Amino acid sequence: MAGKWFDELEIGQTFDHPIRRTITETDNVLFTTMTHNPAQLHLDEEYCKAETEFGTRIVNSCYTLSLMVGVSVGDTTLGTAVANLGWDEVRFPKPLFHGDTVRVETEVVGLRESKSRPDQGIVTFEHRAYNQHGDLVATCKRSGLQKKKPAG
Repeated sequence: MAGKWFDELEIGQTFDHPIRRTITETDNVLFTTMTHNPAQLHLDEEYCKAETEFGTRIVNSCYTLSLMVGVSVGDTTLGTAVANLGWDEVRFPKPLFHGDTVRVETEVVGLRESKSRPDQGIVTFEHRAYNQHGDLVATCKRSGLQKKKPAG
């Protein structure tokens, strides 16, 4: 079991996730079309060359969010999560492009005992994603219900 029990987490604890991911055109186009997002920013290279400040397609921000959280799971919640409760303060300060490599770090920013479930607690993680140049490209706070370590 790779994830952490609620009782193993501490405020300020930071995970520098070892998984890195280079985003491909296929990743972006597949995610965008699977989610029925018709935005030209993700699908139409000629439009982006002529009409946008970027000059090329940008990566779908929902994919960026999903990738950022997904990369964190193995080190934080794999096998110990009960439920994802919400994502807050989602921000994308810079876009990602095809060929960018993403790295993610996660910090524990909130912990509280569950009032109704004595064997669980609520944890809030702050996820931060960076491109290969070290530019911050995404952040969010994610709250989840996490199991406590079983007695014994």
